[in-house]
Parts: sequence; C-alpha cells; structure tokens
Amino acid sequence: MAARGGQDGRGGRRKGLKVAGLALAGSLLLGAGAAGWAYWHLNGNIKSVDINGTLGDDRPARPATVPSASPTASPVPTGALNVLVLGSDSRSGEENQELGGGDSGGARSDTAMVVHLDAGRTAATVVSIPRDTLVERPSCPLPSGGTTREASGAMFNTAYELGGPVCAVKTVETLTGVRMDHYVEVDFSGFADLVDALGGVTVTTDVDIDDDKSHLHLDAGTHRLDGTEALGLARTRYGLAGGSDLARIELQHKLVKALLEQVSATDLLTDPARLYQVADALTGSLTTDTGLDSLGELADLGRSLGDLAADDVRTLTMPVLPAPSDPNRVVADQPEAADLWESLR
Repeated sequence: MAARGGQDGRGGRRKGLKVAGLALAGSLLLGAGAAGWAYWHLNGNIKSVDINGTLGDDRPARPATVPSASPTASPVPTGALNVLVLGSDSRSGEENQELGGGDSGGARSDTAMVVHLDAGRTAATVVSIPRDTLVERPSCPLPSGGTTREASGAMFNTAYELGGPVCAVKTVETLTGVRMDHYVEVDFSGFADLVDALGGVTVTTDVDIDDDKSHLHLDAGTHRLDGTEALGLARTRYGLAGGSDLARIELQHKLVKALLEQVSATDLLTDPARLYQVADALTGSLTTDTGLDSLGELADLGRSLGDLAADDVRTLTMPVLPAPSDPNRVVADQPEAADLWESLR
C-alpha cells in the first residue's frame, strides 16, 4: 500500500477525500431540497451499458464475501471492489475535434485503468494497462447482434474500438482473471470540463513536453493546468522521449494524484454553484454499467470513499516486456503480471 509519510498522523492528513462521487451526494441534497430539475438533469446526463446482462456467467467468479456481524452498521458499501476505468479518446463531435480528437468517427480507449478498492475503502490500487499491449482478444457480443472474432496477438485497445465497453470488459477479464464489478468510461472532452469546473490541477513534470498532436507545450517544472492542458497531458506521447506509451502512463498517474488532491482541497459542499458545475461536468462525461447509472448509486460509491486519501492511492503499470514479434508493442511480463492480478482478486 502507499507510504504513510507525514508528521500530522493519519487523521491530520485525511480530512476525508471529497471525491467526485461525494460531491454527487451533495447534489442529491441540492436536487431534493432546492431544485428538483437539477437532480433530473444530472441523473439524465449519465449514459449506461448493461455489462452484466450481456456477458452473463462466462466471466471470472466474484470473490466470496464475509457477511458483516452488524448489517446495519455501515450505511454505505465497504467491500473490496474492482472498477475498469476507460478514457474514451473520441474522434467525433466538434468539441472533441477542437481538443485534438481528429476528424474520423468512433472512439478509442487510449487510457485503461483497473481501480481496486480494498475492503474498508481506505486504500486503492490503480493499475494501468498499456494500450499497445498484445493480448488474446476474446469473441464479444455486439450491440447490433452477432459477435466479434477472437484474435491472438491483438492490440489491447482494439477491443473497445471493435466491440465497445462490453468487449473492453471481457478482454480485461480474460487478460487479468479478475472480475470487473463496475465499468466507468470518461469522455475526454468531459474530462477537460471537469478539470475546469474544479479550477484546474497542479502537476509537476520532470521533462519538457513539446507535442503538437496533443496541443501541449510545457517546460519541465510545476504547472497549474486548465482542462485543455490537463487533457493534453493525459494524451501526450510524441512529445516525450521515444514517444513511449509507458512514459505517457507515468504522466497519467501524476494527473490522477493531482486530480484527487484538487478534489480534496475544493470545498464543494459549501459552494452550491461550484458543486453543480462539477457534478454536471462529471455526469455529462460518464458512461457506466447499469449498477452505477444513477446519482444515488454514484453518491453511495462516493460516500464509501470518504476515508480514502490521495496518499493512499497506489499507481502502477502492468508489468510488460517488448513483444518478440514487434519492438513497438509490449506483452505481459510473467509471472509478475499474473502475481499482480492475483493480489487484486
């Protein structure tokens, strides 16, 4: 788990991570007490996909759970949880094109993270899967009917491109052997709006970044980034030495920590206007599984993370090696990768 450094002790460091889901808990009160239309609007923002119903039982088993001695002791879930989080780098829509998404249709999963919440929800592990990883891509059901074909040595991010969220989840479960309890997809233009609603994020880079493709030009050092710049940081690759996807993932991990710290530092619950702006940006960018497709469900998840501090979020990349068939691709480094996934079951 993450290091516990600092002199003020655990209580001093964690005044409670007011994660975006916790902000949504406040939006529930806003909707119920002040403006029902706000609740209706935010709830209607969320798009969903029926992952469980589509995939059925041909999946890794859910881990056994130990019943609580006092079922009414906790008003929110506290068990371990695995969530697949994808960043959808959309190539369609005027706003996405202005942000560097290109002019072709469809979308790609340029960012993939398995987020594991420990039992008790006081620690988390975020594991990135490089988009260039060669995997065994299973046959996946398609929304329009039929299935995709199995493929050996396919690039990981082709699963989403060909079969959408359902195929992304099935491919991750095939690769890891870990059951994904939930699915969350964040559209990249919505991510930029969320960062702007939070007032920006502060990130320190160790190298200069000069990337025309992601529209980002930064000297090494500490920067306050707005939404467009933060999105550029998440997407930049060719402005880094060697154009490495692994180097991009390191920047994404810095951005995850910076975003969590900014959410924690922003007193959303005392600023209704800012709260609504954040909630609107967040819900407007989300596609979830049907178990998280309402404000109530997202708020329950957010409240369950009230004791999770940014320092208790560990970020990793799945161990990989250069692919024997192509030095520009990678494959899982075994047995290290299998051991990592085993630790998250």
